Amino acid sequence: MADTPWTGDACSLVEAFRAGERSPAEELEATYGAIDASATNSVCFTDREQAMAAAAGADVSLPFGGVPIAVKELDRVAGWPARRGSVAFKDDIAEVTDTKIARLAQAGGVLAAQTTSSEFGGVNQTFTKLHGATRNPWNLERTPGGSSGGSAAGVAEGLFTLGTGGDGGGSIRIPGGFCGLVGLKSTWGRIPHGPGQALGNLTAVPGCMSRSVRDTARWFDVSNGFDRHDPLSLPRVEGWEAELGTHVDVLSGRRTAVIPEFAGAVVADETIELVLEAAEWLIAAAGLSRVDVDFKVPKGGAMWGASGGVGLFNTVMDRWPDCADDLTGLMRSGVENAINGYDATAAVRSERARVEVNEGMANLFAATDFVMTATNPDVAFEADGRLPSEFGGKPASPINNGALTIPSNIYGNPAISVPIGFSHDGLPVGLQILAPHHQEQLLLDLALLVERERPWPLVAPVS
Repeated sequence: MADTPWTGDACSLVEAFRAGERSPAEELEATYGAIDASATNSVCFTDREQAMAAAAGADVSLPFGGVPIAVKELDRVAGWPARRGSVAFKDDIAEVTDTKIARLAQAGGVLAAQTTSSEFGGVNQTFTKLHGATRNPWNLERTPGGSSGGSAAGVAEGLFTLGTGGDGGGSIRIPGGFCGLVGLKSTWGRIPHGPGQALGNLTAVPGCMSRSVRDTARWFDVSNGFDRHDPLSLPRVEGWEAELGTHVDVLSGRRTAVIPEFAGAVVADETIELVLEAAEWLIAAAGLSRVDVDFKVPKGGAMWGASGGVGLFNTVMDRWPDCADDLTGLMRSGVENAINGYDATAAVRSERARVEVNEGMANLFAATDFVMTATNPDVAFEADGRLPSEFGGKPASPINNGALTIPSNIYGNPAISVPIGFSHDGLPVGLQILAPHHQEQLLLDLALLVERERPWPLVAPVS
């Protein structure tokens, strides 16, 4: 009997199931034991009876056969709570299962737990009135980031090997960087939304929080592909895991720009140093060609926030204004700003700002094939305090938290966060690599090279 959950990656857990070294039921029992003992507050619901039945009948020949899967609170599973991290929705139950979640279950994944998120996924700190603070297993006083903070914290802590995530402004990459995990934000449309989900300002994409590159590749093998409920979803692409490591010739000589303070972000000096060192190493290891670029990408945070406020109002409109006092301050102000200030003029300005970012990114990728930068402006900040306005001693607006990640959400291109080391106080730091649309598999190969030559700890030593 396994007393603790698997500390390797999900792919090796499936191999252990197939070899008879563990059973899915044993693994799930260990997972629940670890959840019950956890101090990270990363899990907000479990459906143990249903999950145990699924584990007992798991087909381990399937890609994720028997693997306990954590589902982010913003993703829907029929019959599970649909609280969206908000007191205003505390009694809601999901009536449908999202396409991406159904595909994971069809691939053998056992839907084991629901993980915390920031309210409506609106900020990169997982702290809500409903659940309180979710904590980073590398330092329990720090945040795992957000909005996929519960999934990231649970995977990094060792509760489960995989968790779902979503990235609308960095919400996979940011917690990936803070928690020492792989975090791939895919091209818009790669994994479908739906059924019945609003597409909003066309920035949020589904994905996962994982410990390894091959886990992420297998995830995309299972989850990607067109679905009629999402008319903007892309055709299926095969071979994500099978083709890992096969793009060496394609990568050789590719132009790469290194911009630690991408899109005008304010970044801590220590983070810059770690990013520069890792980028130089990866450029040499992959045979890339470093180039300097002059194109500037405008800051997109204001446009992203304003248009996102309209999406927030769409979510709460039927309960507004009765729910106003239930919302966290930032979410309430976002809704109020949308109601009072997002008129036709604001919509036009927002669209013009989107065009400026898109043109800046297009010009950037005309001059280079990859951009290497920091994932986060600094290491993980406090779990239950205000969003920081200082980064390594440098003052900046709190929206600086997402300045490095938001442009790829607006433009829709893929970007990945890869662990590259630790700060002086032992907190993970991530290297973010950006690529043009539809180049996820090249990003995975670059991440694989880092993983093979500079491996990272798969599980944090919880303090």
